[in-house]
Amino acid sequence: MSDPFIGEIQIYGFNFAPYNWAMCQGQLMPIQQNTALFSLLGTTFGGNGTSNYQLPNYIGNAACGQGAGPGLTPRVMGETFGSDSVTLLLNQMPAHTHGARIYNQPTSANRSGIPASGDAVITPESVTILAVTTTTNTTFPVQTIGITGNSQPHENQQPYLTLNFCISLAGTFPQRP
Repeated sequence: MSDPFIGEIQIYGFNFAPYNWAMCQGQLMPIQQNTALFSLLGTTFGGNGTSNYQLPNYIGNAACGQGAGPGLTPRVMGETFGSDSVTLLLNQMPAHTHGARIYNQPTSANRSGIPASGDAVITPESVTILAVTTTTNTTFPVQTIGITGNSQPHENQQPYLTLNFCISLAGTFPQRP
C-alpha cells in the first residue's frame, strides 16, 4: 500500500485504528503533537485552535460531500445536520382520505356477529351510530374516521453497516493545486 496523505480518511472493517492512524471519533488532539494535521484541519471539526483541535466524529453519523449539487442544500466542511427521528406535521402529509363504505345486509339470515370472508360491515338495526341517511351503500360521515398518530416521532435513519472511519496522522503532506 502506498503512503497515505496526512488527513486522508479511510473506512476499515476492524475495531482498531492502524499504526499512524486515529479513529474519527471527535477526540481532541494537542496541536504540538501533530502540527501537520492541524495545519490541514484547523478547527473545522472543533477545538480551541490554540492548544488543541478536534478530529472528525463519525460515531452515529454518515459522510456527506461538501458543496452543493443541483437542488441540494449547500454543505460546508465540518457541518453536522439531520436528525435521528422526525415528527410529521399535518401540513407535511399529502391530502388524502381514508374512505369507508358500509353496506346494509337486508337478509337477516346472511348477517353474522363474526365477519367471514366476503362479509360487509353493517350497523345493528336497533342502534344508530352513523349519520341518518336514506341512501343505502353510502360513505361514512367524515367524523367516523378520527385522527391518528399522536404526533410521535419515527426513526429517520438510512440503512447502515457499521464500519470505522480512520484518519491518517502521518504520510505525505497533500500539495495544493
